[in-house]
Amino acid sequence: MTFTAQILTLYPEMFPGPLGTSLAGRALAEGKWACNPIQMRDFATDKHRSVDDTPAGGGAGMVLKPDILGLAVDHALALAPQAPVIAMTPRGKPLTQKLVRELAQGPGVTILCGRFEGFDERIFAARPIIEVSIGDYILSGGEMGALVLLDACIRLLPGVMGAASSGDDESFESGLLEYPQYTRPVEWEGRMIPEVLRSGDHAKIDAWRKRQAEDDTRLRRPDLWERHIGARVQPPSGARRQTKEKRHEPHSDD
Repeated sequence: MTFTAQILTLYPEMFPGPLGTSLAGRALAEGKWACNPIQMRDFATDKHRSVDDTPAGGGAGMVLKPDILGLAVDHALALAPQAPVIAMTPRGKPLTQKLVRELAQGPGVTILCGRFEGFDERIFAARPIIEVSIGDYILSGGEMGALVLLDACIRLLPGVMGAASSGDDESFESGLLEYPQYTRPVEWEGRMIPEVLRSGDHAKIDAWRKRQAEDDTRLRRPDLWERHIGARVQPPSGARRQTKEKRHEPHSDD
């Protein structure tokens, strides 16, 4: 099964863009994934191929019309009914490595790229669309966000990275930032590679890397650290259920 990326956009020439180079580009050439940009203007019904209109209630900018969006999404769903539809929008839930892994394990994804002031809100009630954001900032459109999401997914597809375990220790895979990395030369401008990394003692190296990942996450991303600590101390749901049942277990008079 080939992972297929459908991108609903006003600028299909932006794809595959940078995803046509390096690992993603090689994987595309080898058929490990497919890129299908779809021009949303093709679903316009007037001679000007209009896709937007002024905001209801007044205000600056233009809003993408729900009838055009609906036709475009329906077309994409007909081509790939099993692929989730994701809209890139700053109002969406944050993109996480967990979501990336879930998407990469599926048949592909359809990405709806916004422009102007965004989407008519009714499209989200009328179609099965997941709203996703890549960060707390504003871009000119959803295309750059789509490229980010796709790059994150493509690198996880089978055979794309050189070694199956290449991404296992990277930031966010375990809920922590990645530990610091070093390479030759051993000394550079008076700065040495940490001695433990030159020791050959893999147990000590693993312990050092784990400690560094925890320290860096706690100092640089306290939000991630709090979630990591919460997940680490949270008992499995089965254990919680058993404890609760035991607590409410009736006493026997025998």
